[in-house]
Amino acid sequence: MAGLQQRLRALSPETLKHIRRGIEKESLRVEANGKLALTPHPVALGSALTHPHVTTDFSEAQLELITGVHESIDACFDELTEIHQVVCRAIGDEMLWAGSMPCHLPTDETIPLGIYGSSNVGRAKSVYRMGLGHRYGRRMQMISGIHYNWSMPGVSTEAYFGLIRNFRRHSFLLLYLFGASPAVCASFVAGRQHELQSLNRHTLYMPWGTSLRMGRLGYQSDAQAALAVSYNNLESYAASLQEALTRPYPSYTAVGIRNPGGDYNQLSTSLLQIENEFYGTIRPKRVIFPGERPLHALRQRGVEYVEVRCLDLNPFVHVGIDAQTVRFIDLLLLHCLLSDSPPDTPQEIAALGRNQHLVAAQGRDPDLMLDRGGKAVALTEWGIEVLDECAAIAVALDGVHGGSAYREALDSAFAAMREACEVPSARVLAAMTSNFDNSYVDFTRAQSELARSALSRLPLPADREAYFQGMAQQSFEEQKRIEAADTMPFEAFRQAYLSPSSLGDGSHGS
Repeated sequence: MAGLQQRLRALSPETLKHIRRGIEKESLRVEANGKLALTPHPVALGSALTHPHVTTDFSEAQLELITGVHESIDACFDELTEIHQVVCRAIGDEMLWAGSMPCHLPTDETIPLGIYGSSNVGRAKSVYRMGLGHRYGRRMQMISGIHYNWSMPGVSTEAYFGLIRNFRRHSFLLLYLFGASPAVCASFVAGRQHELQSLNRHTLYMPWGTSLRMGRLGYQSDAQAALAVSYNNLESYAASLQEALTRPYPSYTAVGIRNPGGDYNQLSTSLLQIENEFYGTIRPKRVIFPGERPLHALRQRGVEYVEVRCLDLNPFVHVGIDAQTVRFIDLLLLHCLLSDSPPDTPQEIAALGRNQHLVAAQGRDPDLMLDRGGKAVALTEWGIEVLDECAAIAVALDGVHGGSAYREALDSAFAAMREACEVPSARVLAAMTSNFDNSYVDFTRAQSELARSALSRLPLPADREAYFQGMAQQSFEEQKRIEAADTMPFEAFRQAYLSPSSLGDGSHGS
């Protein structure tokens, strides 16, 4: 605690003022009846390959809405809201699914993969998604969430890795406070083993659950579970990833790169096809050059920002996340950056994985105990300790920005630690059971309709509408330019992009 206070005092107000953030939000396009939309990516939204603010994730039906980078939280949310308005206008009678766990899904093979045109880079994106479907099933890829990108001036690569280690220790707080996926449509687990209980014929849930998305049913992989990636420094992290990206994995080798008809099954037979396939609650990131591998960029130029990946969509908020949540994440990330951060160990990495699954499935159980350094500690006790240590950070940020918004975000977190009925996962179950006959789909469809109605009523200034129309047109022109510039056969492109030499030589800056 003394070290945290000392480091906080050493930060200038200017540094705190220039924290930068951006939001990426995934949402499924669904029909009015709550079933997955099987229509193509809307032309009005431009090219999914090149549009800077609207693309698709795994599926044609899974939109990804991306803000720019902002120092102002209000400006970030203004842009996120505008992007939602543009999308709502473009998708007509369809709507954005308000929950992280999917709507009623068709058969696995009917879920449409993202399509990105005829260029090599566009084809690679589709083949990568085909590989994800073979490896994990397409259903799992339809889970949606929010990624929060964060940076602060003057933070070294080494300090970012210290932040990441601490975040992995304390990310249980975000699952508890903001997890909003305690239930799921039964179609999601059809034919699979699971530990869920039945709420009604079409809905399954965990009574104390916070985030099925971050639990055993979510973005999990038995193959990746064997990866004990260390975050002690860039070298150890990069070496772990390079091994996973280059070593063939037997069950994926059995799938093969191409099927007998010559179509591609996946990009490669390694444990990870590309870096993005590695699942985690947080990632070190750097903006890449065209055609550059993310790992190469990190090795050459160091960490530029971190990407927080464990946030569910909040179905009670029209754009999936609110400013108070963002302010709390700022507090937690600064706490993780400024606190002592001892090296991780294989034992701790395994314990953190167990903690994550426990909080995802049972986080609101008042008796839940977690593993901290080999000793059992109550989730609430550990959480309140961290919140207490965030108080000085809230004072500092409110001092820089004026007002009391950071203190209010912290007070709200304290209230949620004392009363589990305050957290979104509890509110979701309460709403489902009181008004929607225990139906996850009916509840989420109603929240989706509320969001669509509210966003459709918001005025969008004519100049902003013209701006987004121009951006959509530019994105198509850029896609055509990329396609026209291709000279290499796809197979040669695939081999060159995936060659070990493209991952960098290990030298890097800070």
